[in-house]
Amino acid sequence: MRIYQAKVGEFERFVSEWQATVRPLRERFGFQVLGAWASNEGRRFVWILGYEGPDGFASADARYYASPERAALEPDPARLLESAEEFSARPVD
Repeated sequence: MRIYQAKVGEFERFVSEWQATVRPLRERFGFQVLGAWASNEGRRFVWILGYEGPDGFASADARYYASPERAALEPDPARLLESAEEFSARPVD
C-alpha cells in the first residue's frame, strides 16, 4: 500500500502524470494496481500494488526502481509529492 500527500496545488497534476507514466510502467513490470483512491480533501492519494511473480514483491520492486525505464520518467511525478508512506499488508479474512 502506498499513501502519498501531494504538494499544495499539485494533486491533479500528480494523478494525471501517475496515470500516464507510473501505472503503465508498473504494469509492464508485472505488477497489478489493485486500486487507487483520492481522499475527499484532495491532496492524499492511496494505491494498492500487487505482485505475484516467483521472485517476490521486494525483488520485483527493486528491479523496477533500478530499471532504465523508471530512471527515464520525465518529469518524475514524485517531484509533486510532499510525503510518501509505503507498507506491506495482507488479507485477514
